[in-house]
This record gives sequence, C-alpha cells and structure tokens, in this order.
Amino acid sequence: MTRTLAPAPTGSELTPVPGDGGLPLLGHGLEYLRDPMRLWESRYRRYGPVSWFRAFGTRVVALLGPEASEVVLTNRDKAFASGDGWQFLIGPFFERGLMLLDFDEHMSHRRLMQQAFTSDRLARYSAAIDPAVRTAIGQWQPGERVEVYPDLKKLTLNLAVEVFMGGAPGTSQQRLDQINSSFIDCVQAATALVRYPVPGGRWHRGLVGRRRLEEFLREYLPARRAGGGDDLFSVLCSVEVDGERFSDDDVVNHMIFLLMAAHDTSTITLSTMMQYLGQHPEWQERCREESLAIPTDSIDYDQLPRLRSLDLVMKESLRLVSPVPTIVRKTVKDTEVMGHFIPAETMVAIAPYFTHHLDEYWPDPEVFDPGRFSEERREDKTHRLAWQPFGGGVHKCIGMHFAGAEVKIVLHHLLRTFRWEVDPDYRAPMDMKSLPFPRDGHPVRLTRL
Repeated sequence: MTRTLAPAPTGSELTPVPGDGGLPLLGHGLEYLRDPMRLWESRYRRYGPVSWFRAFGTRVVALLGPEASEVVLTNRDKAFASGDGWQFLIGPFFERGLMLLDFDEHMSHRRLMQQAFTSDRLARYSAAIDPAVRTAIGQWQPGERVEVYPDLKKLTLNLAVEVFMGGAPGTSQQRLDQINSSFIDCVQAATALVRYPVPGGRWHRGLVGRRRLEEFLREYLPARRAGGGDDLFSVLCSVEVDGERFSDDDVVNHMIFLLMAAHDTSTITLSTMMQYLGQHPEWQERCREESLAIPTDSIDYDQLPRLRSLDLVMKESLRLVSPVPTIVRKTVKDTEVMGHFIPAETMVAIAPYFTHHLDEYWPDPEVFDPGRFSEERREDKTHRLAWQPFGGGVHKCIGMHFAGAEVKIVLHHLLRTFRWEVDPDYRAPMDMKSLPFPRDGHPVRLTRL
C-alpha cells in the first residue's frame, strides 16, 4: 500500500514522498540483502526517482537517477550530512574517516589530506607500486581455472600496506591476512540485521576488526611520527597547513578508512576488468598492444596516459560494477528533491550502480562497450552525474587518481605477462550486500605469454 513519508508544509507546493514500509519489522531489508539493484529497479518503476521505504529499522528515501543524485551530491543548501548518514551503517567501524566528516570540519581535514595526493606524491606512490606489482604478478601461476579475485585482493592489500604505510616490518603474511579479514568484517557489518555486538554476529565481528586495525596502526605510529618517510602514513603524520596538523587519533582514523578504500574498491575494479577483457579478446589485444609499446619493463606515472584503451576499459568497468553501489546521507534540515518534501533527520540513499544501468542515459546499458567513453561519443556527458563511481561534490573520492594509477599499473603488467580467457556467457554471481564482490572468485583461464 502506497503511503507518504510526511506531509509537505502548508502552502509549499511540494509533494510528499510516496512509498511503502514493506514487511512488518523487516521492511524491505531482506530484499535489499538479496538483490539491492532489483529493489532499486522496482521502486524506480513503481514510484519514480523519489520514494521511501523501511529497512534495517529505519525509513530511507531512495533518490534514484542522476538528477536526484545531483541534488544530494552537490548539496547546495547543506541539507545532507555524509557523516550522519554513514554513521548508521559503518560509523563504529570507520569512525571519523574523511567520508564521515561534514562541512567545515570535513573541509579542514580534506585540505590537510590533499597534501598526500598531489601529482608529485602520486608519482612517488606509482614508483613504489610498479616493482611490487611486477614481482607479485611474476609469481602468479597459469591454469585452466584461476580465481583471480582473491589473488588481486591480496595484492592490493599488500600494495596498500607497502605504499600507504611504508611497509610493515616484522609483520607476517598470516597477520596481513588477518588484517584483510578485519577490513572485510568492518565493511560487511554495514548490512547486519542485528545491529548489536552479539558474539558471532556481523556487528560484533566488525567491532573486533576495528580494534585489530587500530592496534596494527598504532604499533607503527611512533616511527611514522619521527618523519622522513614518503609513504601516506608518514605524510599524514607530518603534513601541516596554516598551523593545523592531524592528531594521532586523526591519523589512525584516516588510515583505516583509506586502507580499506585503497584495496577493496580497486580489487573489484581490477577483477571486473579482467572478466570483461577475458570475454572480449579484441579489447584485451588492443590494451596489450599499448602496454607492449612501453619500451621498458617498468612504467612510471607520466606514461600512464599512453594506456588510452585501458583507460576506456577501466571507465566502462566502473560503470558496469560500481565499487560503491550505494551512497547514503542524512538530512540535517527540511529540504526538497525534485519537488518532493523531505523532512530533517531522514536517511536518504543514492545508487550509482543503478544510475549506471539506466537506459535513459546509457544505450544498451548491460553491454560492455568501452567506446562509449571515447571522445567521439562521451555517453557519460548525457548528464554531469550519469557516471558517478567516485561520488561527486565536496565528498568526491580524494583517492580517485591514486586508484586509477594503481589499477592501470596492475593491468599493464598482467597484459605484458599473461593472456586470459573467460566464457562469453559467464555472469559473475555478485554479492551486493555491502561492497560488491564475486562469490565464485572470478575464474579465468590464464596462460603465460
């Protein structure tokens, strides 16, 4: 039964938000856990771009498509708070990460953190990534059914530890695997139906994972405070703008969030690119030709723009499988979106993954077609937020250029070392409960060149 979220103020000419609460107690929570994109699709077709539903014990307004997303991400009247929104889902696990700060405090922290992502810094990070990737890829073994997702996840975590932390001397691979599991537990806790620390439950595992991550980083904090390092950890410990510096707690909070973002989101993009390149050998060969045209075994940051085809494939893969499929906010005051009244203290959600598959903006949206991002076509320009894998506005991903460099370096060396194949009819069984990942590990037939 359709109901409205809240009556619009008298004389405002705004429309109440339509929607429904779903099942008693559960709302639409189980539907979201089973297939969030199907839930978004059904609501969009039934109610349009603005509707409300109940899930995880709260009411949520779904704002679907680029026009509704634009209102939230540009946030011109400062009605939408990122921290208040994410706090409900991941606050205890990624406490006071950049994504969970807002307004003046967010801008202050972002201004400091931006010093760690200048072009010079990115070039240094790339110089550290390149040999580590070459070594790791060289150890991969060919096979008829190689599950690349777990290998890529281990690689990106090790790169994050090496480049962002400057290494972790004395830390065993077993402990790094435990740290990886801690990140997974923190991310997956966001969709816990029981949001209390019941032993064995998702929420409890997330809290335990957070404690392990803090302990891990605080062990290395004094050495990074001593200065002299080029890694992100050291930069965050030393950076200063107009007399402002990060406290120890600030550094740890930002590192936990950045380490998660630096390997989880990059992993799914790498894995997705390998899938589609395996299913489209003409694009794989096109990308390989550009990589083989680099005259040396190594590649530096300034050479990455030469990998034009790989850039198109990366953008199309980010469209097809958005690393962050849903973005949440909470209103801090009464506001409106597309003529609908949304009261203060309301959770709202936008869905980049859904937007990227809307046929109103993307012709044949389920088809892998990197050429849609070419200068001749630029289908992503149909709306300024038709393509939004990194969000938008003041909260746009601060590490997007680092992520792009890392992904291209890894694929560059894979293309120079291996050829791989994926069944053209293969459809990845994606788990979309939190950050997307393939439940089968993304198998490929891998052969050495």
